[in-house]
Amino acid sequence: MPPEIDEQSLAQNLYLLNWIVLTTLALIVGVTLPFAGFFLAPDREAWEAVLLACLFVAAGHLLFTRFYAPRLAFVFASIAQLGTLSLLSALLTYIAAASNFPLQDAALDYCDRVIGLDWAAYYRFVTARSYLLDYAYLAYGAIAFPPLGVPIILGLTRNHVRLQRYVMAFLITLFIVSSVSIFIPALGTYYLYDLPTSFGPYKADGYLIQIGRLPAIRSGSLHALSISQIGGIVSFPSFHTAAAILALWAWWGVWWMRPFALLMCVATLMATPLMGGHYFIDIIAGAIVAVLAIVLPTAIRADRFFGRATGKADLAPSL
Repeated sequence: MPPEIDEQSLAQNLYLLNWIVLTTLALIVGVTLPFAGFFLAPDREAWEAVLLACLFVAAGHLLFTRFYAPRLAFVFASIAQLGTLSLLSALLTYIAAASNFPLQDAALDYCDRVIGLDWAAYYRFVTARSYLLDYAYLAYGAIAFPPLGVPIILGLTRNHVRLQRYVMAFLITLFIVSSVSIFIPALGTYYLYDLPTSFGPYKADGYLIQIGRLPAIRSGSLHALSISQIGGIVSFPSFHTAAAILALWAWWGVWWMRPFALLMCVATLMATPLMGGHYFIDIIAGAIVAVLAIVLPTAIRADRFFGRATGKADLAPSL
């Protein structure tokens, strides 16, 4: 069997497996959301997100079955998977936060001090240097690029197995982060140190979303969830950190992307404590989760679930 067909078959099977897991996650979220005291308030953004995901899946299917263009097919389909996953994971973190376990800010700060790291000193150092704030703001916001950039780069360069393993690693990361956050909730460093969240022309935007949502969830005053208002509320482990490392791993498979990927990852890790209000132990934990999420998909043999496709005719119906 030609090597390229083997690779394509594995990518296809991983694609199917990812959709099965995503569907299962959607069912879990749908069942548990009302028990956690929430209900969805569909808004324009929600319908647009659903419609866009459906269009991207349909485009992927047509590109493969009618035009046999697997590169573009995997680009569109993977973007749809990551978009669906982002929506479901956001809802999952809200369900996790509703469990209302005791806050662990003091314990997380203690861990920072044990390993010799002082968040307040880091805050004073960075905020006193305006040129660092410029880079920190850009680096923190750059995390929005991989969910589009990774599928485009890996899809067009025929790294389809790596692309679907990235989707699976993303899924594993979000599941671990959401599960751990149930037992280790935290309001973040700005809450503990009572320091300003505005510095120069910038604000700790990532943290402000968390501090605006999490207390309302814990008090039981937030029930209606709309897509336009959902944001990150997890402190430990840091998903921002994990996402940066996952992007670095994904792009590392394309040699000319390595310098950019490394620069983006390092810059994001340095900016996350300030812009996201994360303890340093959050960053370390996020990195550990990312490594686990990268290792696990490489050990999964998708052909054991679906068998092995042998050519175009076998692959076409499933995209």
